[in-house]
Amino acid sequence: MKRLAALLVAVGACAVLAVPAFAATKSVTVGPQKKFGTSSLSIDKGDKVRFRWAGQFPHNVRVTSGPRKFEITTRRSGTVTKTFTRAGTYKLLCDIHAPGMKMTVKVSS
Repeated sequence: MKRLAALLVAVGACAVLAVPAFAATKSVTVGPQKKFGTSSLSIDKGDKVRFRWAGQFPHNVRVTSGPRKFEITTRRSGTVTKTFTRAGTYKLLCDIHAPGMKMTVKVSS
């Protein structure tokens, strides 16, 4: 019985260590005016950013510089979630409302 208890404790400890940390999800409003809801955001590698469109203006989101580039096509509503898997500084821009509509995402490792 003691062996079984010790085995269960050992298996439980391994299971806890094997569970990865949960990634956080941060939300950024795109609009409702000609701006992002924030000018900068700091997250950890593996975290997600949920872009949520608000208002009536169309916007896109494009990485102009950073470790990994992406573009979210022009839309007026909805949400798009992106996972940031590489550390570094990402400069984002809405091409329609450039140069004023921009933001920075800093991803730490």
